[in-house]
Amino acid sequence: MSDHTSEEQRLLSGGYRARFLFIMFWVCLFDFADRTVFNVTQDSIKAEFGLTDFEIGILGGAAFAALYSVVGVPIGRLAERVSRVRIIAVCTALWSVSTVISGTAGNYLALALGRVGVGLGEAGFMGPVSSLVSDLFPSRKRASRMALIILGTPTGVFLGANVGGWAAQAHDWRLAFILLGAPGLIVAACVLLFLREPSRGLVDNLPKSPSPPPNFGAFLRHVAATPALRYVILAGGISGFGVTSISTFLAPFLARSHDLPPGVAGSLFGTITAIALGTGFIVGSFGTDWLSNKDRRWSAWGACIGVLCAPFLYWAGLTSDNLTAASILFTLAGASLMSFYGPTIGMIQNLSHPRMRATAASLFTMLYALCGYFLGPPLIGFLSDVFAQQSFALGDFAAMCPGGVAPDGASADLVAACGASLAGGLQRALMVAVCAFFIAATCFFLASRTIRRDIYLDEGAPTATPGVQQAGPKNV
Repeated sequence: MSDHTSEEQRLLSGGYRARFLFIMFWVCLFDFADRTVFNVTQDSIKAEFGLTDFEIGILGGAAFAALYSVVGVPIGRLAERVSRVRIIAVCTALWSVSTVISGTAGNYLALALGRVGVGLGEAGFMGPVSSLVSDLFPSRKRASRMALIILGTPTGVFLGANVGGWAAQAHDWRLAFILLGAPGLIVAACVLLFLREPSRGLVDNLPKSPSPPPNFGAFLRHVAATPALRYVILAGGISGFGVTSISTFLAPFLARSHDLPPGVAGSLFGTITAIALGTGFIVGSFGTDWLSNKDRRWSAWGACIGVLCAPFLYWAGLTSDNLTAASILFTLAGASLMSFYGPTIGMIQNLSHPRMRATAASLFTMLYALCGYFLGPPLIGFLSDVFAQQSFALGDFAAMCPGGVAPDGASADLVAACGASLAGGLQRALMVAVCAFFIAATCFFLASRTIRRDIYLDEGAPTATPGVQQAGPKNV
């Protein structure tokens, strides 16, 4: 007989769980719509402010990650003590307001500050929401239920890319930021009005404890004593380097290499990314949930296989002269790559104590931001500038092609040389970026070696190999 109160039973009902997933889907949607709008308007921003790809990389990556990476773990620790629902609502409102403010920026510094605000707000999403999922759904369903929420990512990318591309081509890039930022305030209100805070470990029927959560030192000892958790967090962070580099620069690559206007490039980028992310999340999360019923190692094996195949498909797409072939290859590459994300979130939760899950997810988010947003786009932008200069035979690329384009009245030869070097530099830089996935695949494989032993709560599942002990509450 269940020990849950009537209110707790309501929170575990099918109706409430569906409402929770629906609202969190919309939070995730605007989270990624507000990120993506910059990616598809950056060439317009680059031309208006006369920026290099490195400076664009700072805006798209380091400015966003400046506080995103720093405050993620403190927010995760806060989420172990106070209402996670309220944290998500406040942070959603913050990044929405910051997106609108970005649309009013009149110079590079103002836009950078707006991006910092967006990153600060979005740092409060993944840790609290993944912790809530762990309280409302059993361990073998967490990856798939996180996938349903994360399906807001491809939808948000598609919306952000199409609105951003349309605004940049038909009106002004600033309009896209305003149109995508404002609705997030409505979503933040819905979080407060329609969701409730569950007790920690609710679905696991753990006894309620008035004691505070384990301190950060205990959390670090738990990570140190759990090899699979260390390797999964590291693999996810390294994967973030390639993911954010590609997502930041794929739309400009399509525009530059295939001579597409901003609206078309943005729409194509949104379509490729939405299909790839949706397919990757569904196949990776539901597939590994199903396979892990046979062997827990499939959560790590599936992620390993996906990220290992991705670089070869990206290289083929980056070197294809045919737009249709390149689009198909990028879609397949993205689907293969993003099959890692749902299993990674699920593994992090299943390898952590219930009072440490928000912190563990936030640590992953911090490493993802540091490796991805803070290092990825600036480094790839820098390499793009270097490679563009190397291929530009007419002199100083930055001086002769300000903002990556030839000045008005330039000769046809200069216009062609600027365009070819701009496209070629980014192509070579992205080919370097995807090499990170080989390191990530190795880490996922290493995690698979101990994951059955390290699972925190396995709900009485049989041990796959005789003599391998299933982990109970430990390392706390």
